[in-house]
Amino acid sequence: MGKYIFKRLLIALPVLIGITVIDYLLMTAAGNPLDMISGARVSEAAKAVRAEQLGLNDPIFLQYGRWIWQILHGNFGISLKTRQPVSEMILSHLGPTLLLMGVSLLISFLFTIPFGVYSAVHQYQAGDYLIVGFSFFAMSIPGFFLSLLLIYIFTVRLQLLPSGGMMTLGGGGGFLDLARHMVMPVLVLSVSMTGTNLRYIRSAVLEILGADYLRTAQAKGIGRFRVISRHALRNALIPVITVFGMEIPVLFGGSIIVEQIFNWPGLGLLTMSAILSRDYPVIMAVGLISAVIVLIGNLVTDLLYALADPQVTLT
Repeated sequence: MGKYIFKRLLIALPVLIGITVIDYLLMTAAGNPLDMISGARVSEAAKAVRAEQLGLNDPIFLQYGRWIWQILHGNFGISLKTRQPVSEMILSHLGPTLLLMGVSLLISFLFTIPFGVYSAVHQYQAGDYLIVGFSFFAMSIPGFFLSLLLIYIFTVRLQLLPSGGMMTLGGGGGFLDLARHMVMPVLVLSVSMTGTNLRYIRSAVLEILGADYLRTAQAKGIGRFRVISRHALRNALIPVITVFGMEIPVLFGGSIIVEQIFNWPGLGLLTMSAILSRDYPVIMAVGLISAVIVLIGNLVTDLLYALADPQVTLT
């Protein structure tokens, strides 16, 4: 397994380089960050001096080479907007994003696994139609619309939950205050994943239930519950693990919109602020961190394959 992990890390290195090259080209194509600076006290001469200081007049490949050299020395640079070290900004926003994504992913699978299995076992019954209908609804509703709808219901009308932030300003904080602020953004992210996950898990269990060895086990007198819990579920784990790996990049994309709407102080909110101000160092750092997390998630998914199915070999 150690050899396999080392091999995957070597493969991931050119992938990361390719991602950073594409990100840098797209970012520079968006325009000069100094164009966002305007005002009576800002002259074109001052902008030209600042551009020379930042190296923005150099060719793109030289700018990219300097950035890579800084990354190799553990330096993400300085934010063009706040003048703060980018590494400190990333660390301060990474925790809230991972918390939001982790809780959403956990709640989604705690809901989808039992209900997906129930839907497959009770195929074409009332419960199955209800679960399938909910999955289609969850897949079709846009995240931003559901966010605004929840804010209108629970904040504007019922006044039960805060509309944004991570903690109440001036409050004592604590777990309950954090939980109240997390309810709506976690619900939005969980619903967006639940629809797809239900379909995958239901299809996987249905395929396993039709296998010959399960019909043989039932014919030998093994109870239906034991057949499903000890045999069907174990063999249906591979598609479930695949879904888990697919959800990581989806969560990153969805969290940007959700964090922006709910003013959640995570990487999504930081990314939108950096994009609007063309803060190159922050954009590149967030893109690199996101790519690393996605690649690590894919590696963990492959390792879980081997744990779930002994027939899977890691080479």
